[in-house]
Amino acid sequence: MSSERKRVRKAVLPVAGLGTRFLPATKAQPKEMLPVVDKPLIQYAVEECIASGIESIIFVTGRRKNAIEDHFDSAPELERFLEEKGKSHQADMVREISGGLHFSYTRQSEAQGLGHAVFCARELVGDEPFAVLLGDVIMDGAVPATRSLMDIWDATGQGAIAVEEVEKARVHLYGIVAATHGNQPRWGDQLLRVNDLVEKPPADKAPSNLGVTGRYVLPPEIFEYLETLEAGAGGEIQLTDALKELAKGPGLWAHIYEGKTHDAGDKLGFLKATVEFALKNPKLGPDFRQYLRELKL
Repeated sequence: MSSERKRVRKAVLPVAGLGTRFLPATKAQPKEMLPVVDKPLIQYAVEECIASGIESIIFVTGRRKNAIEDHFDSAPELERFLEEKGKSHQADMVREISGGLHFSYTRQSEAQGLGHAVFCARELVGDEPFAVLLGDVIMDGAVPATRSLMDIWDATGQGAIAVEEVEKARVHLYGIVAATHGNQPRWGDQLLRVNDLVEKPPADKAPSNLGVTGRYVLPPEIFEYLETLEAGAGGEIQLTDALKELAKGPGLWAHIYEGKTHDAGDKLGFLKATVEFALKNPKLGPDFRQYLRELKL
């Protein structure tokens, strides 16, 4: 890695969405705070940042998102109460939620798309490469998805996105990449050179079955593309459109993620994630598995 190349220290987590797919549960609380077993959904993304070596997280928030700030803030009264009750393990768990990261917050005043949400973090990101993680996507693998993308940045100095193979019936729900072999021996067939991206195409017009899965490492130049974009699909500023320009210019990689992706942004995906993480939980897993076997469906 070049001594002049800045490393990835910051991550942007857009959490300003209204969570309408989870109404009425999200009428008074952020979707990102819905629990998946024993942790709020957003905590899985933050833990991925911690495991990847991120130092600072920038939340792009909106109205009614104070619960996210409170969750990652210190809670000395709660910690003291738990210590006094002899619950030191729980006190430590509360302290460790933030993982020693620095948190900052900026507002997206109006829902204008993912591209606009990322652009709202421009001043806090500054002139540095940065990661973007969608908080309603849980990536579960041996190597954190964000860490893999950071390694690609370190090696190439170019942006990278995580992709996975998508069923034909679900292609229209994703940004889809057109890509060619990356010719990077370290990653073999897992790393591709992005030539183009299409936002949510019909299956018969999709350039591949590789969908973007909500993890990105981007150079600061992405803000220049976002600044000049007009509204795209859905009347919103699409991050996909800026990624297309990045692919044509400085270059963009697509890394095929080898772990399991849980799209917990809809009810069915959320339920699947809850079941799978419950089964993996060392305390709950055995009894829960037995319960599922005994269900008479």
